[in-house]
Amino acid sequence: MAIRGLVAAILPFILACSVESRPPRSSDCVSLAPAPPAALTPTPATSSIALTPAAPDARPAPLLAVLPDTNPPQLGKIGDLLLESGESIKDCQVEYRTLGAPNADKSNVVVWATWFSGVTKDLLDLVGPGKLVDSSRYQVVLVGALANGVSSSPSNSPQQPRALFPTLTIRDMVESQHRLLTRVLGLAHVRAVMGISMGGMQTFQWGFSHPDFMDRLMPIVGSPRLAPYDLLLWQANLDAIQQNPAFLGGNYREQPVLSVVQQLADLNLTTAENYNKQLTREQVLAAHDKLTPPRFDANDRVRQLRAMMAHDVSKPFGGSLDNASKALKAKLLVVVNERDAMVTPGPALEFAKLAKASTLVLKGDCGHKAPSCEESTIGKRIAEFLK
Repeated sequence: MAIRGLVAAILPFILACSVESRPPRSSDCVSLAPAPPAALTPTPATSSIALTPAAPDARPAPLLAVLPDTNPPQLGKIGDLLLESGESIKDCQVEYRTLGAPNADKSNVVVWATWFSGVTKDLLDLVGPGKLVDSSRYQVVLVGALANGVSSSPSNSPQQPRALFPTLTIRDMVESQHRLLTRVLGLAHVRAVMGISMGGMQTFQWGFSHPDFMDRLMPIVGSPRLAPYDLLLWQANLDAIQQNPAFLGGNYREQPVLSVVQQLADLNLTTAENYNKQLTREQVLAAHDKLTPPRFDANDRVRQLRAMMAHDVSKPFGGSLDNASKALKAKLLVVVNERDAMVTPGPALEFAKLAKASTLVLKGDCGHKAPSCEESTIGKRIAEFLK
């Protein structure tokens, strides 16, 4: 979703992360968006290889090169996972990392869910003293969302590869994480659950799927349900993928070059003012000529896109955020940026008001990238909220 040359300041989001290394942090902002494109030469759309579909029931081919990781995540095996759709993920696995140490009664555990396309490695730079969460005071458990390319995904499932992988919801992601935390890590209760962007959507859902599991919820630039503008953006992303001739209904042999998807990410990740400060006209045009397949698998991207689009914590409450807010038990801190054009802040602020929750409304020009641009401000507020 993000263009490497375009977004040295953006890497990596919600729109996209993968098993690759997190790119160096920019002096201004780190991207909470799609993972950067791989340094590969794109296969032309006319290539007979690119347009020859793989067998839909074949074991997934190594479509993305595995990059070296000196400190790989752990994989929690949670068995077959029954989904909201009635289908199951066979032999489901959830990636995780732990930072810091638990106290005697394990009351200092903070669970942090990944953003759209994100992997747990992408969160490492945001954890530690002076960061969003201080791992010298809390044990931070980073958990990878389903279909992120490391947890069970269309791109890595031996039994349900590619288009055979079932449809997911945000609630399914939360269920996989709850099973990991309780059955693999032996946790019965945690201090807080948090997440950025799609991680924030998972955080809201945690408050309803398992309302007694945590004391506090901290969604950051997330939403209890997507606003109409957000749905339009994600539908455009979905159309750009599925209408790409190289997508082949999800049974491609090589990753398609998703130029429109990457451009949509750049348009919505930050404000026009911030984008224009970061890039020149020449850089934009040069980057467009060098687009390569993104590091985030296209089938994985589709599953997470659909999960976000279906997300709505008010569904069990007749579509009423007011009724939903009355069922919330954990204390809630909602962090938004008022100029966010990727996950617009309206629904989160409406829910916060109904739930009488604490809020932090950021006003900088970074938009959806506010968690990296205003890390210090958010970190101080989180530290106060966790006390």
